[in-house]
Amino acid sequence: MAKLIVTADIHGSYSSWLTVKTLLNRNDGLAIAGDLFDTKYGRYSNTDFQPQSIKNDLNAFKHHFYYVYGNCDTPSFFPGFEIKMEFTAFNKKILLYHGHRLCTFSEETDIIIQGHTHLCFLEKKDGRIFMNPGSITWPRNGVSTYGEIDKTSANLICLKTGEKLITIEF
Repeated sequence: MAKLIVTADIHGSYSSWLTVKTLLNRNDGLAIAGDLFDTKYGRYSNTDFQPQSIKNDLNAFKHHFYYVYGNCDTPSFFPGFEIKMEFTAFNKKILLYHGHRLCTFSEETDIIIQGHTHLCFLEKKDGRIFMNPGSITWPRNGVSTYGEIDKTSANLICLKTGEKLITIEF
């Protein structure tokens, strides 16, 4: 994997999903920290709300894919995932969860990714990196952001400008 694109809180927006797909190069992975589909509270009257189209795309998805359910996702709509997961990328142990529930992590965890707040942050505390990629669909601070992790750093990136807002080197 060349890099890992990190996002959360897409809430069934097909235009946001298509935007996320354009961020991916052939050898990249994608981590979504919940509320991808929003099949619990979704706005079916909105023409951009297309969780089934996102699900169809994922059935043919060729990238490394890491996903956890958020508080607005209905697990029966896209079965096979959990509310938290751990995986390794770039020799880092990563914990992925949505953030609407308390979550414990092991001493070996290097990076903790959560969503839920629609507010981005990236900080290093007690030797661990904490990331919330924000939301490209409904950012609460008005700035659409996503995360990117590669072999040397974790970054928060402004979707509109492509500017790295925060970088933490490993």
